[in-house]
Amino acid sequence: MEDAPHGQKRSRDRDQDDDSGGGGEEAGKAGGSGGENQERSVSEASGDQSPNQMELDDDDFQETRPQTKRSRTLPPHQNLIEIVKGNGDLIPKAVKIWVERYEASPRLATSELLSMLFEACGAKYSIKQELLDETDVDDVVVALVNLARAGEVEDYQISRKKELRNFKENLVSFWNNLILECQNGPLFDKVLFDKCMDYIIALSCTPPRVYRQTATLMGLQLVTSFISVANTLGSQRETTQRQLNAESKKRADGPRVESLNKRLSVTHEQITTLEDMMRKIFTGLFVHRYRDIDPEIRMSCIQSLGIWISSYPSLFLQDLYLKYLGWTLNDKAAGVRKASLLALRKLYEMDENVPTLGLFTERFSNRMIEMADDVDMPAAVCAIGLVKQLLRHQLIPDDALGPLYDLLIDQPQEIRRAIGELVYDHLIAQKFNSSPSGLSGHEDSSSEIHIFRMLQILREFSTDPILSVYVIDDVWEYMKAMKDWKCIISMLLDQNPRTGSTNDEDSTNLIRLLFASVRKAVGEKIIPSTDNRKQYHSKAQREMFENNRKDITVAMMKNYPQLLRKFMADKAKVSSLVEIIMFMKLELYSLKRQEQNFKAAVRFIKDAFFMNGEKEALRSCVKAITFCASESKGELQDFSRGKLKDLEDNLLDKLTSAIKEVKDGNDEYSLLVNLKRLYELQLLKPVLVESMYDEFALTLHNFRNLDEEVICFLLLNMHMYVAWSLHSIINCETVSEASLSSLILKRDILFEEVSYFLNGVEEPRKYGNQLSLRICALLAEEWCLFRKSNFDSTKLEMLGYCPDNVMLKKYWKLCEGIFNTSDETDEEDESKEYVEETSRDVAAIAACKLVTSDVLPKDYLGPEIISHLVMHGPSVTEIIKNLITYLRKTEDDISSIYLESLKRVSFFP
Repeated sequence: MEDAPHGQKRSRDRDQDDDSGGGGEEAGKAGGSGGENQERSVSEASGDQSPNQMELDDDDFQETRPQTKRSRTLPPHQNLIEIVKGNGDLIPKAVKIWVERYEASPRLATSELLSMLFEACGAKYSIKQELLDETDVDDVVVALVNLARAGEVEDYQISRKKELRNFKENLVSFWNNLILECQNGPLFDKVLFDKCMDYIIALSCTPPRVYRQTATLMGLQLVTSFISVANTLGSQRETTQRQLNAESKKRADGPRVESLNKRLSVTHEQITTLEDMMRKIFTGLFVHRYRDIDPEIRMSCIQSLGIWISSYPSLFLQDLYLKYLGWTLNDKAAGVRKASLLALRKLYEMDENVPTLGLFTERFSNRMIEMADDVDMPAAVCAIGLVKQLLRHQLIPDDALGPLYDLLIDQPQEIRRAIGELVYDHLIAQKFNSSPSGLSGHEDSSSEIHIFRMLQILREFSTDPILSVYVIDDVWEYMKAMKDWKCIISMLLDQNPRTGSTNDEDSTNLIRLLFASVRKAVGEKIIPSTDNRKQYHSKAQREMFENNRKDITVAMMKNYPQLLRKFMADKAKVSSLVEIIMFMKLELYSLKRQEQNFKAAVRFIKDAFFMNGEKEALRSCVKAITFCASESKGELQDFSRGKLKDLEDNLLDKLTSAIKEVKDGNDEYSLLVNLKRLYELQLLKPVLVESMYDEFALTLHNFRNLDEEVICFLLLNMHMYVAWSLHSIINCETVSEASLSSLILKRDILFEEVSYFLNGVEEPRKYGNQLSLRICALLAEEWCLFRKSNFDSTKLEMLGYCPDNVMLKKYWKLCEGIFNTSDETDEEDESKEYVEETSRDVAAIAACKLVTSDVLPKDYLGPEIISHLVMHGPSVTEIIKNLITYLRKTEDDISSIYLESLKRVSFFP
């Protein structure tokens, strides 16, 4: 394989991008008195007609009129270029008329054609027919370059004129029609098209961009059309050869044999002539323009080369031409790289091409794989499609695909989906394996086998559920087995004899797969979106999602309780499993007379709530049982609501018992777990009663040495009680004085306990970072709920509250202490539950919320917050920037806030 020369210096003396025509003298050689043998001719008056105008009757183009014998003439003053600029439907007939004129008067018709060629490039220039043979090509090109330098050139391809919007397509159509019309005559006279090619090649190498663009377009189309004719002649040659072989068996000679031999010889000679013309344009035009400074020209060259190789492989499917596709894989323009990839993918799709592509593949396969990570997304997607073809033909080893699989979790959706299709075809369906060991074709395509192979992939991501979901999302669209609900359930219940029992790791991954697939099937997004735009689905999509919901419910209603009973004590599985009921069509339980299975599922969800103490499991159980209580109908709804009430009562009983154990000096674990359960439940609905609230306050007051996490959840649940009580009062039409007084009392009790711990967190090492963050966020929430502006001039005015300056200063001192927490402390907390609620960002957001909600005067807290800009990492900095943006929009003058913030920065006196 010939490779690109190392350090190749790309000469730009012919590739200049100077539309003014600089360097025009180098475009041709002034051989003799060429200037005297040429004349610029421009039609000026309607009565003056240049040689390239063919006066024909306008009626010739009126196809609706009866066909009568008349002169084949174009409309007055309408030459070839005007037809190309105008209605493309007239081109075939105009070409046919021009060919007839050429047969009658070759010089005149050739002059007309060349004038059209020049004007298509934007220059009005013509050669007199009597000087046609004497005119030197280089002299004409120099004159045309001078016209460009003088600014007397118009670029029709980029023109915004309405009549020129189809110019490019019409020009291509004209040359294609011309070659097809000439295939039985002028195409092989070695005069007409030799002269056209000489001018096209010369113009493609001139500095003005417009000349290079248009000449390249015409030259590339010439080759494409030559190939079309050559393929037709090739078919004729094969037919003639078969006829000759059959006739030769009958008689060795004779007029019939002689006629066939002559026809075969002529056809072969014509094909040879066409191939010579193709090579002439390739060497004279393509090898210079494929590296033109204009990426559009380079891209059109590569697109055409791909067409040539695939449509005429007998000439172009060899390394001499293939290497240009390989070289342009490194082009700096994404469009050129993509064009090369598309051309190669089409070549590899044809099995008969693969043996010839062996050396090329060996040389460029690594670059093809690298391009799957191309900076341009469409090019990267094309590269992945090309790699699939290489795998199909087993031209690259599996171990070369490692970098591609990394893209499953680290790229935009289009890239991930393309890699997902590759993973499915290669690793799951194994379409590229010639003989899967031990499996027949039917067995290999079964759902069980495909799911088993998917589980093998998911084992690589078992420790990270988020990455597993990414992989599932990438492959879901192509893997029908993920929608085989019965198969997945039977594998989880070990009811499938072919796959046997699954181990714990595979069961976890299979439940993740089931949950993600269920959500996808009903139209849910399982991957966080980069934007928050609402999803819109068509009517057909909504109907499909509804049908999927029905199928899921029917498939799972009988076995769902069994799955819950088997896995409800497993914290890694229960969260995903219990939430599946939220995507079922609950009314089908009644229609299918499966009420007992529904009741069993609700019971198991309630039991799972008390069997687990982790946030995810608790949150999922609460969402699931609440969904059943609100979305089911009739008897099933009554049952669900009853079980939810039982859950609340049981939880309060467990809390009472746990508090008693703490008072007796026993372990605090039971209290902590049940406080977490209460907190998760109170996030959705009010649960805590007044007596239990008082018990919490008393516990905090009497036992100051409780574990930090227990203190946090006692305060959080007290805060939730106050928030729900306020919500109830606001939504009530008539509010008693006693209710208001009770709420204020509960609020003040909460503030009293928080104040105690606020003083405590200021003492070094007395409490950890978690309690500080919880207090910071809780105080901000309470102050916002009870800010005076919410209740001014209302019956609830007495609920308004504003912290005093002492409390405010303590609060800000707490925030500063949190901001100064080391990054190492944040990293240690990352493995804890509720980490998203206990990070430095929470303190920054809470402080900014107090400013934006007008809870506190902006004059104090605003400058304090802004003074910490860019001091505590990118996330805190971004939050403070958002605060500054808000202040700019709402404050008339924030210069005083800026000044105060500068004064409070530590390096100012």
